[in-house]
Formats: sequence, structure tokens, C-alpha cells
Amino acid sequence: MAAGRAPSFTELVYAHFDWWRRRADGDRSPWERAYRGTLAAFERRHGEIVHAYWCSEVESAVALTERRRVIPWLAPACELHRESDWATKNSPDIARELHRCDEIAVRAKTVLTGVRQRICMQLVHASAAHLLSLVDARASHGDEAKTAEALARERRALSRTEAYYREAANGQAQIVYFAGMALVAVLVATVAAVWLAMDWASPIAALIAGAIGAVVSVIQRIDDGKFALDYDVGRPYALFLGGLRPLVGGALAVAISFAFTGGLLHLPVSGAEGDDRRLALLVLCFVAGFSERWAQDTLTSVVHDERAQRPKPAATPPAEGEHVPGASGSA
Repeated sequence: MAAGRAPSFTELVYAHFDWWRRRADGDRSPWERAYRGTLAAFERRHGEIVHAYWCSEVESAVALTERRRVIPWLAPACELHRESDWATKNSPDIARELHRCDEIAVRAKTVLTGVRQRICMQLVHASAAHLLSLVDARASHGDEAKTAEALARERRALSRTEAYYREAANGQAQIVYFAGMALVAVLVATVAAVWLAMDWASPIAALIAGAIGAVVSVIQRIDDGKFALDYDVGRPYALFLGGLRPLVGGALAVAISFAFTGGLLHLPVSGAEGDDRRLALLVLCFVAGFSERWAQDTLTSVVHDERAQRPKPAATPPAEGEHVPGASGSA
């Protein structure tokens, strides 16, 4: 290992295997010192190894490290390390499940944060360690029936871990989405409220009501468990999408308010005056932000109704002597 360079996990596995293989020798101190030195250098770079499984017959292992963050109260960053090519070269069924562990670990490290990341990574490590132990068991007793049964259990465990990851990632994306939505809604409402304090303006009031309706709509869907997001796109994009939601609700509400005040929407309160009319407008705009589909259907129906009510142009009588197709002969 070059001076000043942090060792890879593969180098650590080889150092551990050399030390482990010579543990019964009378003089194992050189190998132990080499292993301890490699371990210390590896942990300085990647964090403390909190869980590990080392194969006893081949140079293979899996380990989970936790690196402390600069801010002490934040959960440590977890990372899964694996070197198992020697162990699984004759066990492709186990190798496939280990690759599945790698995939979940990469997603959990990239998408999840805090306690959820830590739990998911520990679940992945537990499955990876159990899979490597099956390689040792297969080499020692060769009972394929027991190995197949244990492998099936680990597949089910990995499926449960994947389900936990999806649920945790979606919940985390919802928080980021809601943060972006709430931030934009507060900014819109603040600017609009300052405007309304100076003078009442129906479009501005509609913008506030529509933005609030959009926020309430998302809260209700989250509470019902019917709000799923594409969590693998990353937190900035989820924040951006959340910020768009109150803007879309506000824009639809403004369009509905124009249709209402312009007489395109004919409601029982359309003729009301003063505060009653304003309250009716706010309720209508809140519903527009709450239900985008209702707002779109309402605006579409208004356009269709207007087209249907347009008078058809009167037919021009034919000029004297002009032949009219389909007309009978002389009277």
C-alpha cells in the first residue's frame, strides 16, 4: 500500500485473511500488526466498522461503516462494503442476491438520510452477511436443501427491506415536497396579503385562496396514504415540484375568478353584492386550488357552453334564377 493512500476494502479483506489464516501460528504478530494498521487507515477514511462478516475459507467479507458528521447531533453516514468474488464464483444464485443488496444500499445511501438510512443499511448488511454465511455453509456441509431454504428466506428478507426503503424514501420525498410547497405558498400569500391590505382585488384574493386549497389538497392526500412521489429523482427536484403546486392552484383559481366575475360561470350567488359575493368567490377559488381536475373541467365546460350558445349565421336566400341543389323543378 502506497504511503498516505487509504486502503481499499479489498486490501483490508486480504490483510484480515492473512492474519486469520496464521492465527494458530506461534508468531502471528507481524500479520496482526499489518491487519490492525490497514484497519485503522481504512476506518480513518470510511468511518468505524460497526458490523462485519469475514469468510473463514476465502478472501471475502462484507462490512458496514458509520462515519461521524461534522455536526454531532446528525446521524452518522453509513456505507456498505463488500468483497465476495472469491466466495461466490461458484454460487451465482447467491451472487445475484448480493448484487441486489448492493443496489438497495446505493439507493439508501443516495436517497435516505438520518435514522431511516441507518436502519435500511443495517437491514441490507444483515442480509448480505447471511448470504455470505451460506457460502461458508455450502462449503462445509454441502446440504443443498438447507442452503436453498435459507436462500429463499433471505430473498424474502430482502423484499421486506426493499419495501421499507420505498416507504421511507416516499415519506422523505413527501417532506421535501411539502417544504417546497409551503415555502412558495407562504411567499405568494404574503405578497398578495400586502396587496389586499391596500386595496381589494379579486384576482389577488383568488391567488391566495387557490394556493391554500392546493396545500390542503396535498395534506389530505398524504394523510390518506394516496400521495406517492418519484423519490429517486433527488431532493432538489422534489422541492421544485412542491413549489409548483400552489402556483398551479393559484393560476387555476385566478382563471375561475375571472370566469365568475365576468359572468361566464352562472351560480346562484352570482348576483350577490358586497361581502357575500367576495366570500363566494373565495370559496370557489379554494375549491379550484383544491381540485385541479374540477377547475379544468369547469373551465372547459364554460368554453363549450359559450360555443354552443353562439347564434348560427342566417342562411342567405338564393338569388333569382340561381339553381339550388336538391330543389325540385318548376312549380
